[in-house]
Amino acid sequence: MSFKLGIVSRVEKGEMTYLEAQKRYGIQGKSTVLVWLRKHGSLDWSRPEVHGMSSKEKETPQQEIKRLKRELWDQRLKNEVFAEMLKIVDEEKGTSYRKKYWEKLSAAASAKREES
Repeated sequence: MSFKLGIVSRVEKGEMTYLEAQKRYGIQGKSTVLVWLRKHGSLDWSRPEVHGMSSKEKETPQQEIKRLKRELWDQRLKNEVFAEMLKIVDEEKGTSYRKKYWEKLSAAASAKREES
Protein backbone atom coordinates (compact mmCIF):
# COMPACT_ATOMS: atom_id res chain seq x y z
CA MET A 1 0.00 0.00 0.00
CA SER A 2 2.81 2.44 0.83
CA PHE A 3 4.33 1.75 -2.61
CA LYS A 4 1.03 2.66 -4.31
CA LEU A 5 0.55 5.78 -2.20
CA GLY A 6 4.12 6.86 -2.88
CA ILE A 7 3.57 6.65 -6.64
CA VAL A 8 0.23 8.45 -6.37
CA SER A 9 1.88 11.22 -4.36
CA ARG A 10 4.75 11.64 -6.85
CA VAL A 11 2.40 11.77 -9.83
CA GLU A 12 0.07 14.27 -8.18
CA LYS A 13 3.00 16.48 -7.18
CA GLY A 14 4.07 16.56 -10.81
CA GLU A 15 7.36 14.76 -10.25
CA MET A 16 6.42 12.32 -13.02
CA THR A 17 3.48 11.39 -15.20
CA TYR A 18 1.59 8.22 -14.52
CA LEU A 19 3.11 6.73 -17.68
CA GLU A 20 6.61 7.57 -16.45
CA ALA A 21 5.80 5.95 -13.11
CA GLN A 22 4.54 2.87 -14.92
CA LYS A 23 7.79 2.56 -16.90
CA ARG A 24 10.12 3.50 -14.04
CA TYR A 25 8.68 0.93 -11.63
CA GLY A 26 7.92 -1.76 -14.21
CA ILE A 27 4.18 -1.77 -13.61
CA GLN A 28 2.70 -4.06 -16.26
CA GLY A 29 -0.99 -3.10 -16.42
CA LYS A 30 -1.72 -0.22 -18.79
CA SER A 31 -4.23 1.38 -16.42
CA THR A 32 -2.92 0.17 -13.06
CA VAL A 33 -1.43 3.51 -12.02
CA LEU A 34 -4.58 5.34 -13.16
CA VAL A 35 -6.67 3.00 -11.03
CA TRP A 36 -4.44 3.82 -8.05
CA LEU A 37 -4.77 7.54 -8.78
CA ARG A 38 -8.55 7.32 -8.96
CA LYS A 39 -8.77 5.23 -5.81
CA HIS A 40 -6.13 6.85 -3.60
CA GLY A 41 -5.44 10.24 -5.17
CA SER A 42 -6.79 13.63 -4.19
CA LEU A 43 -7.29 14.91 -7.75
CA ASP A 44 -10.12 14.08 -10.15
CA TRP A 45 -8.64 11.42 -12.43
CA SER A 46 -12.00 10.28 -13.77
CA ARG A 47 -11.94 12.58 -16.82
CA PRO A 48 -8.38 13.18 -18.07
CA GLU A 49 -9.74 14.74 -21.28
CA VAL A 50 -11.13 17.71 -19.32
CA HIS A 51 -7.91 19.63 -19.87
CA GLY A 52 -7.84 18.81 -23.57
CA MET A 53 -5.57 15.83 -23.10
CA SER A 54 -6.05 12.16 -23.76
CA SER A 55 -6.05 9.77 -20.84
CA LYS A 56 -2.44 8.87 -21.71
CA GLU A 57 -1.30 12.49 -21.29
CA LYS A 58 -3.07 13.54 -18.08
CA GLU A 59 -1.32 16.43 -16.34
CA THR A 60 -1.49 17.31 -12.70
CA PRO A 61 -2.00 20.99 -11.89
CA GLN A 62 1.70 21.24 -11.02
CA GLN A 63 2.68 19.71 -14.37
CA GLU A 64 0.32 22.07 -16.19
CA ILE A 65 1.86 25.09 -14.39
CA LYS A 66 5.35 23.87 -15.29
CA ARG A 67 4.35 23.39 -18.93
CA LEU A 68 2.66 26.78 -19.14
CA LYS A 69 5.67 28.52 -17.56
CA ARG A 70 7.93 26.82 -20.09
CA GLU A 71 5.64 27.86 -22.97
CA LEU A 72 5.54 31.45 -21.66
CA TRP A 73 9.35 31.54 -21.40
CA ASP A 74 9.65 30.19 -24.95
CA GLN A 75 7.22 32.80 -26.27
CA ARG A 76 9.06 35.63 -24.51
CA LEU A 77 12.33 34.43 -25.99
CA LYS A 78 10.78 34.29 -29.47
CA ASN A 79 9.48 37.84 -29.03
CA GLU A 80 12.93 39.07 -28.01
CA VAL A 81 14.53 37.37 -31.01
CA PHE A 82 11.89 38.81 -33.34
CA ALA A 83 12.35 42.33 -31.96
CA GLU A 84 16.13 42.04 -32.30
CA MET A 85 15.81 40.78 -35.88
CA LEU A 86 13.60 43.72 -36.80
CA LYS A 87 16.07 46.09 -35.19
CA ILE A 88 18.94 44.61 -37.22
CA VAL A 89 16.94 44.75 -40.46
CA ASP A 90 16.02 48.38 -39.78
CA GLU A 91 19.66 49.28 -39.11
CA GLU A 92 21.07 47.40 -42.11
CA LYS A 93 18.41 48.40 -44.64
CA GLY A 94 17.69 51.86 -43.32
CA THR A 95 14.01 50.98 -42.97
CA SER A 96 11.49 51.32 -40.20
CA TYR A 97 9.74 47.96 -40.25
CA ARG A 98 9.70 47.90 -36.50
CA LYS A 99 7.92 51.23 -36.27
CA LYS A 100 5.45 50.27 -39.01
CA TYR A 101 4.80 46.91 -37.41
CA TRP A 102 4.11 48.39 -33.96
CA GLU A 103 1.83 51.07 -35.44
CA LYS A 104 -0.23 48.44 -37.28
CA LEU A 105 -0.34 46.21 -34.24
CA SER A 106 -1.39 49.09 -32.04
CA ALA A 107 -4.09 50.18 -34.51
CA ALA A 108 -5.44 46.63 -34.75
CA ALA A 109 -5.54 46.32 -30.96
CA SER A 110 -7.38 49.65 -30.64
CA ALA A 111 -9.92 48.61 -33.26
CA LYS A 112 -10.50 45.33 -31.50
CA ARG A 113 -11.05 47.10 -28.16
CA GLU A 114 -13.58 49.45 -29.76
CA GLU A 115 -15.53 46.46 -31.14
CA SER A 116 -15.83 44.92 -27.67
